[in-house]
Amino acid sequence: MAAASDCPFCAKLAAPDGWPAADVVWRFPNSVAVLGPWQSYPGYCVLVSRDHASELSQLGPRRAAFLDEMATLAEAIESCFRPHKLNYELLGNQVPHLHWHLFPRTADDPDRLRAVWFALDAADRDPAAKARLEVGPVPRSEAVARLQNHLRARNTASA
Repeated sequence: MAAASDCPFCAKLAAPDGWPAADVVWRFPNSVAVLGPWQSYPGYCVLVSRDHASELSQLGPRRAAFLDEMATLAEAIESCFRPHKLNYELLGNQVPHLHWHLFPRTADDPDRLRAVWFALDAADRDPAAKARLEVGPVPRSEAVARLQNHLRARNTASA
């Protein structure tokens, strides 16, 4: 599938430094996992399809592999951060390129019964709310290292 010339995710995938190296969790065959900006949800990641498609149905034969990579990333987040619940979001309203948001939710999350997008919407208008959502209990570099170590060990065990 060809890249879309006006797609910001296609541009990031094409550039060697499209995402900061420190944020890249894993490069799967069909997707790239990056640590998301909202680390008040510890381990929050975004999984971006390497193929440009705006709908899951457009991936064709690669769909199953893409979904398997999403589940593998979810397993890593669950193992490394032990969330009470993991929320999966596949939207594409702002960036119409297939990407999963994997939001770990904790039992003590004050907004645990609401979608995270309510808090993120508030962060767009309030710099203090944005700063609070960006920082979590685990430093970004440690979160990436935990996930990479889990995925590396999983790959070694399955090889």
